Amino acid sequence: MPVILLETLIHAPRERVFDLARSIDAHQASASQTHERAIAGVTRGLINAGESVTWEARHFGVTQRLTVEITQLNRPFFFQDVMRRGAFARMTHDHLFETVSPGSTLMKDRFDYAAPLGPLGKIVERLVLTRHLRAFLLTRNAHLKTLAESPDAWRPYLNLWPEPSGPSEL
Repeated sequence: MPVILLETLIHAPRERVFDLARSIDAHQASASQTHERAIAGVTRGLINAGESVTWEARHFGVTQRLTVEITQLNRPFFFQDVMRRGAFARMTHDHLFETVSPGSTLMKDRFDYAAPLGPLGKIVERLVLTRHLRAFLLTRNAHLKTLAESPDAWRPYLNLWPEPSGPSEL
């Protein structure tokens, strides 16, 4: 039962980081190396509790589909997505967001999964799959960090152009 734990310090307000992490469009932009795209369910904008998205992507030369549902969401602190259909035997991804100082957020990922195929799947997990998934998540997080920390690059993903009137923590 592999579990991938990551922490990414992002110099941006928690609300912005949280919403970028659940943006379908930002996720697609961060996963260009696998040609990942949303093909069913929520395919644009921000995904919310009880909603699902089906992703199509190319991993290890094979096109795969993965449907996940947002099973828990407490903005801007936590959300969880769980695989409903796909290649894994199981998959749960917890996303946690902590303010560590004014304007800085610690984004934590807990990615818990199991490959299919029993003992053969466990070998694949150890040899290649955990490393591949960790690299995929690190790339995604680096992209989110770059977006969130930029003065304006995050705005199109959160539909906030031009600047809303009044104070905002985004």
